[in-house]
Amino acid sequence: MSVIQLVLPDFLLITLGWVLHNKLRYSGEFFQHAEKLVYFVLFPALLFRSIIQTPLSPSTALLLLQAVLALLAFGLLAVWLAVPVLRPDPRSHASIAQCGYRFNTYVGLSLAGSLAGAQGQAVMAVLVGLSVPFVNVAAVHALARQQPGGRILREIVRNPLIIATVLALAGNFLHLQLPQVVDVTLARLGACALAMGLLCVGATLSPRGGSGAMGLMGWVVAVRMLAMPVAALAIGWVLDLSLVERQMLLLFGALPTASSTYVLASRMGGNGPLTAFTMSVSTVVAVVTIPFWLMVSPTS
Repeated sequence: MSVIQLVLPDFLLITLGWVLHNKLRYSGEFFQHAEKLVYFVLFPALLFRSIIQTPLSPSTALLLLQAVLALLAFGLLAVWLAVPVLRPDPRSHASIAQCGYRFNTYVGLSLAGSLAGAQGQAVMAVLVGLSVPFVNVAAVHALARQQPGGRILREIVRNPLIIATVLALAGNFLHLQLPQVVDVTLARLGACALAMGLLCVGATLSPRGGSGAMGLMGWVVAVRMLAMPVAALAIGWVLDLSLVERQMLLLFGALPTASSTYVLASRMGGNGPLTAFTMSVSTVVAVVTIPFWLMVSPTS
């Protein structure tokens, strides 16, 4: 099966989400509730089951953590270099800087399963789970430098993706086996997560909001869609990751930004329309860039 055939179903689901919201008039409230269901119930179930079922040693988890931190550090540095170069509006930059290093988990896990089966999806789940606290802290800090540290800590501790990841890693290292009825239940919840999540991504796409900040938006999208995959290739080679781990790290680096970037920017007084537009552009660009990066991904 060609790379295009692998990625096309996911982008068709995203397109369907846009059509449902913009042409068939499914309400924004409907998709808000759907995304909450995915974020708090369906997606944690998928993460937990994917991680706990795959043989994973502490040394492997540590290696993947090093890879994630190196890649995120590169993304943070790259987006903040726009400040001395472009001298953008501080509010606009703080709003969309997160679009340069945050990632769309729904697209990532769906494509990981298509490319490398359960093993690839498990590696992607670990990458996602390990990175969630770091990207959240970085994004919140950029939007609210005076944010009390305790509040940030509470948000991290209560994050359902982090809770699912920590519990699954603990169960994995302890070699716990899920009862069959629990395993089947989690599998069915996880099967709903990706399709529902991709529909919600499509519903958040917005063609407006980029006026006056096209240079900054272009910089951030270039970091997310071009520079991050190159960094992922280099990091995978330097750390001598396994083939599947290198492929998943590359896919992780090539993902469009998360739809939650808009939610965070809007709630914290940032430039919500610009963030939504940037997220939308990265998603559309990913239709071309993800197949390209997968075609040049390591094969041995």
